[in-house]
Amino acid sequence: MIAACNLEIAVLLAGMVILMLEAFAPRLEKRTLAFAAIGALAAVFVATWFIEPNPAGETLNGFWSFYTADELSIFFKRFALLTTILVLVMMTDYAPVILSESAGPSRLGEFFALPIFTCAGLMYLVSAIDFVMIFVSLELVTISFYVLVSFNRRNAATLEAGVKYLVLSAVSTAFLVYGIAWIFGVTGETSLARITAALADPAIERGGALFGAVLVLVALGFKIAAVPFHIWVPDVYQGAPTPVTAFLSVGSKAAGFVVLLRVLQPFLMLPQMRRLIVLLALLTVVYGNVAALPQTNLKRLLGYSSIAHAGYLLIGVACFDGRAVVFYLVAYLLMTLLSFAVLVIVAQQTGEEIADFDGLANRSPFLAFAMLIGMLSLAGLPFTAGFFGKFFIFYSAVAQRQVALVIVGVVTVACGFYYYLKVVRAMYWQPSPASTTPIRLSALSRTTIVAMMAATIFLGVYPQPILRALKPSAERVARSTR
Repeated sequence: MIAACNLEIAVLLAGMVILMLEAFAPRLEKRTLAFAAIGALAAVFVATWFIEPNPAGETLNGFWSFYTADELSIFFKRFALLTTILVLVMMTDYAPVILSESAGPSRLGEFFALPIFTCAGLMYLVSAIDFVMIFVSLELVTISFYVLVSFNRRNAATLEAGVKYLVLSAVSTAFLVYGIAWIFGVTGETSLARITAALADPAIERGGALFGAVLVLVALGFKIAAVPFHIWVPDVYQGAPTPVTAFLSVGSKAAGFVVLLRVLQPFLMLPQMRRLIVLLALLTVVYGNVAALPQTNLKRLLGYSSIAHAGYLLIGVACFDGRAVVFYLVAYLLMTLLSFAVLVIVAQQTGEEIADFDGLANRSPFLAFAMLIGMLSLAGLPFTAGFFGKFFIFYSAVAQRQVALVIVGVVTVACGFYYYLKVVRAMYWQPSPASTTPIRLSALSRTTIVAMMAATIFLGVYPQPILRALKPSAERVARSTR
C-alpha cells in the first residue's frame, strides 16, 4: 500500500527530473521528455488504486494534517493526473508551434515540465482541508499557469493574455487572503472542520463570517469563471497556447469547484449564501450562452462555453448535489479535451476560426467525427456524457424546487445547440478550400482521441461507474450542507 502523500511527492519529483534533463541534456530529443512525463504520470495514476486508507479515528498532526485521502480527493487526484496526461499528448502535437515561435534555443522541456507542477498543485488543492494549504496549493497552480499562458513570448496576443491573467489572478488572490483573514478573525480557525464547529455556536458573529465567505467566493469565482468574475476568460483562452487553454478550461475549473464544495460546507447553513450562489448560477448560465452565440473564433467560443458550463455546475452546487457536480466535471473533461485535441491539430494547418473548419469531413473524416462527438456532447445530445451531466444537474434543481434554475437552464441549453452546431455545419456542409491538403496525425494522438470518444459515448449510455465511485463522498457532502 502507498501513503497518499507520496502521490504528490512523486509528481513533483517527476517535474524536477524533466527540468534537470532539459537543463543538462541539451542534445536529448525534447519530445522524449513529454513521453517520459506521460509515463511517470501514468504510473502515479495506477498507484492511486493502491492508496493506504486513513486509519479510523486517527488525527494527523503538523503539515500533513492539512489534507486527507477520502474518496472525493482520491477521485480528483486521478482526475488531475488524467487531465495532465491528455494535455501533454496535445502538447506533443503543438510542439512545432513552440519551436517556430522560439526566439532562442528550444524550451520544450520547460513547456512539458510546467503542467506536471500544475498537476501537483491540483492534487494538493483537492485534498486540502485547511485554508493555509488551499492558499499555497492554489498559488502553485496559478504561478504555473502564469508561465504557460504567456509561453510564446514572441506572440503579442499571448503576452496580452498572460498579462491579463496575471493581473486578474492577483486580484482574486487578494480577495481570497482578505476573506480568509475575516473568517480567521471571527472564528480563530483556518481548519474547515473547526470553522464548521465554530459557526454552530449561536453566540458567534455570523455577519463577519458571512462577509469573509463572500470574499472567498469572489476569489473562487475568478478561478471557475463565474459571472461577473469571468472577464479574463475570452481573451486569455484565445491568446494562450491551445493545450494550455484546454488545461485552464478543465483542470483549473475542476479544482476550483472541488475547493468550492469543501469551503462552502461550513457556510451553506446560512441562507444568504445559498441565495447568492443561485444568483451567480443564473447570471453565469445566461451570459455564457448568450455571449457565445455571435462568436466566429472557435477558441473564443469554447471560452464563453466554459463560462456557461460553470453556470450549470453552480446549479449543482446550489442544490447541494456533489454527485451531479462530479459527474458533470468528468463529462466536461472528456468533451472539452476532445474538442481541443482536434483544434490543436487542425489549427496548425488552417487556423482557429470556425470558417477554417469548412469541409473538414473531406480532409479528415476521423477528426471531423471526433469534433462532432465533442460538440454534440457539449450541447447535451442524448447518448453522450454531456446529456447525462445536464440531466443530473437539472434533476437536482427539480428535486430542490429551484424552478428558476430549471427554466433558465433548459432555455440556455437550446442556445447551446445553435452555436455548437455552427461548427458541425462548417465541417459537413461547407465546401473545402481548394488549396488544403489532408491532415495527418500521430498514432498517439489518434489513440487518445479514440479513447476520449469511446468514453464520451460510454458514459452517455452507462453513467453508473462514475456515480458508484463517488456515492459515499457525495452523500456525505449532501448531509453536511443540509
